[in-house]
Amino acid sequence: MTERRTAIVTGAASGIGRAIADRFAADGRKVAIFDLNRDGAETAAATIAANGGKALGRRVDVTDRAAIEAAVADVVTELGRPTILVNSAGLSATTPFLDVTLEQWNTLLAVNLTGTFQCCQVVLPHMLDAGWGRIVNISSSSTHGGVPRMTHYVAAKSGVNGLTKSLAREFARKGITVNAIPPGFIDTPMLREAAAEGYIDFERSLAATPVGRAGQPEDIAAACAFLASEEAGYITGQILGVNGGRNT
Repeated sequence: MTERRTAIVTGAASGIGRAIADRFAADGRKVAIFDLNRDGAETAAATIAANGGKALGRRVDVTDRAAIEAAVADVVTELGRPTILVNSAGLSATTPFLDVTLEQWNTLLAVNLTGTFQCCQVVLPHMLDAGWGRIVNISSSSTHGGVPRMTHYVAAKSGVNGLTKSLAREFARKGITVNAIPPGFIDTPMLREAAAEGYIDFERSLAATPVGRAGQPEDIAAACAFLASEEAGYITGQILGVNGGRNT
């Protein structure tokens, strides 16, 4: 690695986003943690710093364009030009389709799809200036076959996959790659909450996973670290499933 690159990870105060931020820091990246949870973002950044890394945490609502722009400006000042972006911020919901209100629909799209669009649009100019960039969008394995009562979530995450492929084609000649990771059956607080509410049968899902275990956030972080590396420069526009063989 010729320089200590700067990465922005959204939704990185906990779960998959936090694991990605920690992995980047361990790999020598400078890391900006964006999250709606200010305390969580600042705590994650402080932990990285205490372990010898360089990080900052900012409260960012990915539906707020001005907040994204202000936070990215802070990143440039404090950590340097960002050339790695991971869009992990997301919002899930389970509602029967006929009960989904327009407000719920718009909220899910605003966070999961439009938020990804906005972060990409704000950060991409810095990648273009550098002549190098890596974008990894965290989508969802639900996009493979759909999920009852999650139409608004699945539609938004499917849009993320489409956005990924189109950006990859548009910026391929600029040294910028764009890929997506749809996690499948990853043991996170969100998954455990869904299981507790009866939306997921944890043991049944475990039995249906060919590798015989639930995924960990670190599994997603490992794939993300590769896609954000120098070595992955010939990989773009791909949807890389990390799901223990559940979807192939």
